[in-house]
This record gives sequence, C-alpha cells and structure tokens, in this order.
Amino acid sequence: MTRAFNFSAGPATLPESVLRQAQAEMLEWNGAGASIVEMSHRGPEFIAVAAEADADLRRLIGIPDDYAVLFLAGGATTQQALLALNFASPGQTVDYVLTGHWGKTAIKQVSPYVRVNVAASSEANGFHDIPPRDQWQLSHDAAYVHITANETIHGVEFRDTPDVGNVPLFADFSSSIASEPLDVSRYGLIYAGAQKNLGPVGVSVVIVRRDLLERSGQPRADIFDYRSHVARDSMLNTPPTWNWYLAGLVFKWMLAEGGVEEFARRNAAKSALVYGAIDASGGFYRNEVVPAARSRMNIPFFLPDETLTARFVSESKAAGLLALKGHKAVGGIRASLYNALPVEGAQALAGFMRDFQQRNG
Repeated sequence: MTRAFNFSAGPATLPESVLRQAQAEMLEWNGAGASIVEMSHRGPEFIAVAAEADADLRRLIGIPDDYAVLFLAGGATTQQALLALNFASPGQTVDYVLTGHWGKTAIKQVSPYVRVNVAASSEANGFHDIPPRDQWQLSHDAAYVHITANETIHGVEFRDTPDVGNVPLFADFSSSIASEPLDVSRYGLIYAGAQKNLGPVGVSVVIVRRDLLERSGQPRADIFDYRSHVARDSMLNTPPTWNWYLAGLVFKWMLAEGGVEEFARRNAAKSALVYGAIDASGGFYRNEVVPAARSRMNIPFFLPDETLTARFVSESKAAGLLALKGHKAVGGIRASLYNALPVEGAQALAGFMRDFQQRNG
C-alpha cells in the first residue's frame, strides 16, 4: 500500500505512525484483553489514557495551571453555541471580529442568546484581509471578544494575538492549534475541533481560564455547563473514547517530533513552497489574500477558468495528491498543510503545479 499526500481540510491527514499504532492496538490495548474502544471510560485503563492526553497537550502547547482543559464530543460549532451560554448574561453584548466563513458561523450560533456586535469585518473585500486593530469598534461592556484564528475556507490567519484590553479574548483555533508556539495566557478561552492538527473528527478541545468559570452565564442544562464537565474531568457523560485516545497518540507523536517549535518550522517551509509556486506563476495561479494575512494552514488559489480547475483536480488526484478541490463557497483549489502533512507533500504539490502550468499555461 502506498499512502497518497492528503490535502483535505478536515477530516485531515493523520501521522502514519499513529495510524499504525492504533491499528496494532485495535484488537487489544496494552494487554488488557479488550480494545480501548470497548473499555469503560470510568475504568482505570481509560482514565490513565485520558490523564496522559491532558498532560501531553499541556506540555505540547504550554497550558498554564490556571487553565482547565476539556475533551468534549462534537465539533467547534457546538462550542460556539456554548460560549454565550456559559460566559454571557442573557442579552449581554459580545464582540466578534469577522474574517471569514467560520466567523459567520460562530456569530450564527450565539445570536439567539446575546447581542452580537460585529466589531470589525473584512466581508466587504471578500475576506481577503484582517481588519486593522485600530479600526475595531469594541464594546466597553462586552462579555468577551471572539476571533477565528485561522479561516480554513478563505485562507486568512491572524499572525499576531490582538490586544483587546481587559475583556477576555476567545478564539477558534480549530485549524491552527499546535502549529506554532502560542501564548495561551493571552486568551480567556481557546477551542478547537481536533480533526485538523490534533487528531480525528468527533472530539473537541476547550482550554479555558478557570476564573471565567465563575461566571453564571445563562440558564442551561447541566450537559451544556463547562463547570460540570471540568468537575468530572470531561466525563460528565460518555466521551468519544476512541477519538480521545487517538488524539493522545497524536500529541505524543508531535512531542517526539520536536513539539510546536519544530512544526512551526515545517509549516513555514510547506506554505512557502506552495505560495512560491503561486507567486512565480505569472498569474496562472492566483491567491487573493493580502500577503500579511495569508494562512500557513489553508491555501486557496484559483486557475484562469473552470475547465482548467477541473483538470487540475483530476490530474492531481491521479498523481497522488488528494482533496485539493476548493470549498463550494469559494471554488478553486485549496491545499491544507496541517501538521501531519510532511514537507515532501508540499514539495510534490509545488512540483505538480509547475508541471501543470507548463502543460496548460
């Protein structure tokens, strides 16, 4: 079997060594006589797996002790709805900085519960940039300020943490978490679906400053209360144990590979290869994002017409370069360069791009 280079935006490629370990341990885990997916989440075996995952993620990202870490079922969209319920009073103002599709989704999820102030937006220019910080119209009494650290569809990434004063900064890091060093202490809350950089689809990570859990929030069922999940170590109900276990394997792999500093180096190299092929194409390939806001994780680009786009998708797949078709919201091509995609994958894509242009330009 030969594995292709997978540029899927999520569920995304996973490290081959992790998949092979999971394959080897699928039938029986650690001599326990049963698969990890068959074990009780309240049994000592899985509790140990969960504790290791928590410790490894804290070490990997550098999570301070005054932050709680949750592993919860579902994706980031679920967490978007829970932010308002847990941290804002009914009708209270929350500030959102809108830089792409997933920012709009985040606003949609909280709109039934709070008053949303769009403090800044780049929608008017097609989400090709990040609004300058000095143009943000922040509320003086906002419960929190929300950003999407990296927009997977539009390919826009915050390259610096914005200063929002004393109001807690909340961020969706689904597609860029653990891709480079991060000062967690500058955020009140970070959340991320695992299926980009951290593991498989079906589990999300929430990193929240403990003092924020003292807020009363809004009336909500216990299952929607972060405080209850923290009190039960993310086991208030049956968690997605297989997904949690796989994420833990990915954490160990990243640590063994050199941690976020090493992945920052690799991710910079990968994105430079692909952007280099775009910028050297004389306009045959076009990326519309302002260079200072270009994402390292997701690179959308466009060809001269739809016929060439379809041919590029077909021929790249035949060449072992998978899932390069752009999102339906914008079309074109999109290359996702998450941690588990090796530098060789970006090299192969850049080489294919040059060859395709020579044959079709």
